[in-house]
Amino acid sequence: MRKSSTSATAFENSIRHKATTNHKNESMKRVVDVTVAALGLLVLSPLIAGLALAIYLQDYHHPFYIAPRVARGGGTFRMVKFRSMVINADKSGVDSTAGDDRRITALGRFVRRFKLDEIPQLWNVLSGTMSLVGPRPQVERDAALYTDEEKRLLTMSPGITDLASIVFADEGEILRGSEDPDLRYNQLIRPWKSRLGLLYVDSKPGVVTDFRIIWLTVYGAVNRPAALAGVRDIAATLGASEQLQNIILRSQPLPAAPPPGASEIARTRAVVA
Repeated sequence: MRKSSTSATAFENSIRHKATTNHKNESMKRVVDVTVAALGLLVLSPLIAGLALAIYLQDYHHPFYIAPRVARGGGTFRMVKFRSMVINADKSGVDSTAGDDRRITALGRFVRRFKLDEIPQLWNVLSGTMSLVGPRPQVERDAALYTDEEKRLLTMSPGITDLASIVFADEGEILRGSEDPDLRYNQLIRPWKSRLGLLYVDSKPGVVTDFRIIWLTVYGAVNRPAALAGVRDIAATLGASEQLQNIILRSQPLPAAPPPGASEIARTRAVVA
């Protein structure tokens, strides 16, 4: 009886220690988010103003795109980014964007290429609706397709970047030429994107790993193979399977796969089980 009681106490202490560590990590993550977002908005204000003016002058419409995205724990928040498409592009019913999508403006191709459209999301980070690093925010139609396993992605604040953002920075090229970009996204990108997101959510790495992810996001614009190798190293440290590590390197065509928690590859843009 005494041995059982001792084991129970040790288990409870382990749970408390883990909860305390997670709380400290989240608190530190928030401090870093606020500090970096505030400094980023200040330092990048000339670039933000210049891009806003350039986007406005191309068609004399609002330079920012503000749209609902699924928030941590459910519900929605208003995500802000530079507009890279024509006005009312989101009303077409197509959420995935191929590289040859006619809705993308000429300037939009430039800002998307270098991820400049994401800069205004520093405001979302400052306001607490997003984090610097975390699973990318989803439109409600995509989040509605989540399996029970994928819903764990909503237990963490969405981020400006994450491991999947680096691996699938060429998402538009993957979807180029597809008659149904949304279906192709659900067959080729979503399964691996969700697995990378869950790897991050379940391991809850600290701010050092977050800074590495931010650096690799920037570095990927000039040296993609090296950035992918860096992501593979992080994923291996976090316990990624050998298959997922190979996917990260993107040396082979992406294989279609079921999303986490599903048994079948998506055949339509519908819930799979």
